[in-house]
Amino acid sequence: MVKETECCEAVEIHEELLKKVNATMPEETELYDLAELFKVFGDSTRIRILFVLFEAEVCVCDLAMVLNMTQSAISHQLRILKTNKLVKSRREGKSIFYSLADEHVRSIIAQGREHIEED
Repeated sequence: MVKETECCEAVEIHEELLKKVNATMPEETELYDLAELFKVFGDSTRIRILFVLFEAEVCVCDLAMVLNMTQSAISHQLRILKTNKLVKSRREGKSIFYSLADEHVRSIIAQGREHIEED
């Protein structure tokens, strides 16, 4: 059974509230960028990669082994994470090591976990 969304019984516009909201609303481009960032977190493989990177800086070979995936599949996901500034890389000889871009990534995931664990 689908529950219907509750609505107001009468139309009443609260002008002061709307002024406050409009004054603090970010620009459309910022809202778009924020929505795009959250889409990146919408893939469980990328979340799994981030959890590995919470523990250590690793190369694609290590990620592929621990996540039981191909290096190609891991590389594809890392490219998305890197494009969105969630991971960074560094070369050491023939290997490229990946790590979290900054502590914001850990914070975003931690807050998401807190949210889903609420009663």
